[in-house]
Amino acid sequence: MGRLSTLELRQPDPALAPPPRPGEDRLGALAVRRVEPLGDGRGWRITVQPLAPGIITVPAMDLGDGNPAPELRVTVPRSAAYGAPWMGVGGGDLDRLAALPFPWTWTLPLLAPAVLLAWFLSRRLKRGAAARRRRAARKAFIRHWPKAGDRPALDAAHATGRALLAAHFGPEALSWGPAALRARGLEPWAAWNRALDAARFSGADPALPPVGALLAALEGR
Repeated sequence: MGRLSTLELRQPDPALAPPPRPGEDRLGALAVRRVEPLGDGRGWRITVQPLAPGIITVPAMDLGDGNPAPELRVTVPRSAAYGAPWMGVGGGDLDRLAALPFPWTWTLPLLAPAVLLAWFLSRRLKRGAAARRRRAARKAFIRHWPKAGDRPALDAAHATGRALLAAHFGPEALSWGPAALRARGLEPWAAWNRALDAARFSGADPALPPVGALLAALEGR
């Protein structure tokens, strides 16, 4: 579509009445976009938009007052390069703009540092996930060490102790009994298991090994 331009329809003779407002919405191949009166009241300023390049002939118009407007010839230059697509109006699929390809040529070099950084961070996070789980389980175990002999405190101590063993040895450690713990060189944990089970199910006062001994048995495991 062409650039908006203006045409003036003026009656220069002050002895004659100014021309009436033109009512057409098309002047040949020029689409009428706006019609405004001139400042001196002697005519109209018509904003048009060409819909095709070349020499456009605007035929003589009968304005209804018996004075037809003269024929007008307008040259509309083609600004698109020769051979480039000229998009018209109402041409259907032939006048649809072609889809622009994604600019991979310059996008990939720009994205490469961000992709490498994301890969490095994700690798660091995955590598340190096991150590973070062990630290969290260790803190929870120390925090829930039974300070009283009531059943909820003993159950919490048992659950956090099992979670700490699972963080070091995998989920199978959740079911290890005293014999399995002793077979793996975890004698303090075997004693912890026996004492805690006796306290939870028989109400006996638990003779638990020191926390330091339990944590030391897991060092380097």
